[in-house]
Amino acid sequence: MIIYLHGLNSSSKSQKARHISRALAPTRVLAPDYPAHQPERAVSILLTLLERVVEQSGPPVIIGSSMGGFYGRWLITRVPCAHLFMINPAIQPWVQLRAYAGQPQETASGEGYVLTREILDQTRALAPSRPCANLDTPMTLLLDDGDEVIDQRSVAAAYRDCARLLIFPRGNHAFAHLDQSLDMIRETLTLCQESAAGLGPRLG
Repeated sequence: MIIYLHGLNSSSKSQKARHISRALAPTRVLAPDYPAHQPERAVSILLTLLERVVEQSGPPVIIGSSMGGFYGRWLITRVPCAHLFMINPAIQPWVQLRAYAGQPQETASGEGYVLTREILDQTRALAPSRPCANLDTPMTLLLDDGDEVIDQRSVAAAYRDCARLLIFPRGNHAFAHLDQSLDMIRETLTLCQESAAGLGPRLG
């Protein structure tokens, strides 16, 4: 199974979520709605969900976009997962999103809120002490170096020693190179499924 985690103001019905679900069929893609703008509540909801998925279906593949990548990084240290894909992730939201602190925001469901420094500071406790610390789950980072929200060069530098990096020229924070990444995601998914079935080595 694949778990898709949307970004800060997005939802399970985002274009990226729907495209991934169609492209990776017949593999089931579960795209939960969760309050990405409420860090403590978000991880509580996602942890409960992931524990249930692991119990029923085994370790999933997580695909997390932006803040979804940040939450995915936290989840893989607490729940067995087969692989984590982070798409243009915010790995230090309290730093990378501070330019938006104090600004009104609106979620895809129409909920208005203000992205306060308090919200951003809550993410500090969810970040690993070091990017490559406590990593038992293989990771792939999919980055557009034209990301207008987050400097993905710093993200690549943080994870270059412990993750597979695919860096595309130009693009944007929405990730303009999803289609170019799908074959690699399918291949990784197949390897994870074979490993779970005892048919091949674990992808590391």
